[in-house]
Amino acid sequence: MIAPARRASVDALQLIEAGELDLGAAVAKVRVTLHDERDRSLLLEIVTGTLRMQGAIDYQLAARVKRPLARLDTAVLRVLRMSGFQLLYQSRVPPSAVINDAVELTRRAGKTSAAGLTNAVLRSLSRQRDALSWPPRDDLAAHFSVVHSHPRWLVDRWLDRYGADATEAWLRFNNEPPYMCLAVNRHLTDRDTLMKELADAGVVTRPTMRAAHGLVVIEGRALASAAFTEGRFVVQDEASQLIGEQAAAGAGKTVLDLCASPGGKTLALSVSPRTSMVVASDIRAPRVRLLARTLERCRVPNARVVYVPATGPLPFRDGSFDTVLVDAPCSGLGTVRRDPDIKWRRSPNDLTAFAAAQGELIRRAAGLVRPAGTLVYSTCSSEPEENGDVVAAFLAERRDFTQLGVHETLPFRDGLEAFFGTGLRRSP
Repeated sequence: MIAPARRASVDALQLIEAGELDLGAAVAKVRVTLHDERDRSLLLEIVTGTLRMQGAIDYQLAARVKRPLARLDTAVLRVLRMSGFQLLYQSRVPPSAVINDAVELTRRAGKTSAAGLTNAVLRSLSRQRDALSWPPRDDLAAHFSVVHSHPRWLVDRWLDRYGADATEAWLRFNNEPPYMCLAVNRHLTDRDTLMKELADAGVVTRPTMRAAHGLVVIEGRALASAAFTEGRFVVQDEASQLIGEQAAAGAGKTVLDLCASPGGKTLALSVSPRTSMVVASDIRAPRVRLLARTLERCRVPNARVVYVPATGPLPFRDGSFDTVLVDAPCSGLGTVRRDPDIKWRRSPNDLTAFAAAQGELIRRAAGLVRPAGTLVYSTCSSEPEENGDVVAAFLAERRDFTQLGVHETLPFRDGLEAFFGTGLRRSP
């Protein structure tokens, strides 16, 4: 009998590879088939780890398969990758159990003729896992790309911008398991009070390093607590919280959060003492529903949710907001630690496409800012095409805006995901 977590993991990976769902949604979909909390935890560990270390796993598989990996059946390669992750990076797992289940999963996929290949490749990998060969450091980009399992094009970019030490630190950061970070709902509580409430519920936390109102979960199930159910916090990465703080610090009386879902930045904006109303919007209907649920759960008294169209004029009067936050849809390359599938789904060409859409969005939003008001532009991307280049192009067109300053977090420097934010003041 195949272990439930392995069966569920290969099903989740299939959904992700098919482009049907992202990592979080795929895991959530198959998680309901598992009834043991240990299996659910193992599911997330296997799926995330397989995607995180896919480049390194493929390198070792290629040395043991007599044909190019691209010529393998996708179902067989999926099983090999998942099993390779367990053999190479989960030392506590008995190799025989991994290999036996891999053979059965190959048969389950209707690829019985490949069962022998699966068995032979994984047994070879298991025997040699303490004496593996990797690309030498003579070619640093190739070495980093394989050993730290990142696309070569992305490694080349970071090496060019930041050098070897910073790049390697960044790659290591991305391959660490992320922690859960909570943003306190200051409409209902404060950080110290929430920290004590969670401790009483068996959830151990510590204050965030830089975000003023965040907590890092060290132990326990925060999402199973009454504090979550009753809206006293939302889940939000610390780097994202810092963008919310930046936007809230200069927020005026009326605020538009243009790409607001799931709602963490809306929450931060709504508690600013100068803010009387936040209009929270998004272009995707499912995300609008998620946003509405978050704000309702958190009992935010001064926010309303509005759906906006993806193109064309926005449904607001020009000059009607003191502050507009454009947390633009982006490549997400700053969040690879949490979403490792992103690095394999992106290419350099994507950056150009994202930048064009971001430029259009910031131009659409600019007219909504009143004279002397502020436009805040942010992304969770690490790449300049989506950040400084978009802002520079906007400022070249709109001479009535001036840049106030840049907030940027970088993993190798700050120990946080790569986020970018800047304020743009409209002339009086």
